[in-house]
Amino acid sequence: MKISISAIGRLRKSPEKELIDDYLSRFSKLAKPFGLSLNPIIEIEDKKGGGPKAEAQLLTKHFQKNSKIIALDERGISLSSIDFSDYLSNWVADGIGHCHLVIGGADGLDTTILEKSNLKLSFGKMVWPHMLVRVMLAEQLYRAATILAGSPYHRE
Repeated sequence: MKISISAIGRLRKSPEKELIDDYLSRFSKLAKPFGLSLNPIIEIEDKKGGGPKAEAQLLTKHFQKNSKIIALDERGISLSSIDFSDYLSNWVADGIGHCHLVIGGADGLDTTILEKSNLKLSFGKMVWPHMLVRVMLAEQLYRAATILAGSPYHRE
C-alpha cells in the first residue's frame, strides 16, 4: 500500500524537516517487506486564502480512488502505536492500494475531508503546530514499521 502524506503549508529547511526526512527514510527502508511504501509528501498552499473549504478542494484532487483516508483531527480518536500499525497492516492484507494521511492548516480540515475519512486520528486533546504533527506522524509511521518488523524500537 502506498502512503501519501498530504499537508497544508510548505515545509522549509528546518530542524523539523530534518526529523521528518530521517523518520520517513527509516520507514521506507523497513516497511517494504510489509507491503508499505511512501509517496512524496504533497504540500498544498491555498494562495487565494479560501480557508478549509478551498484547501479541501485542493487536497481531494490528489486522492486516489478506493483509497483509505486518515484525517489528523484534534477531535479524532487516539490510538496506540500498535493499533495504528494494525490499521495499516490490515489495509495491506485487504488489498487497499493507497492511504492518504491528511494534515490541515491553521483552521483544521473542512468537513468534506472529515466525512470522507476512514479514520479521524488525534495526537491528543492539545492542539499541535502542523509542522510538529508532521514530525509525530513520520515517527509513528516508522514506529509502525518497527512493530511489524518485530524491532526492539517499540517497547510496550
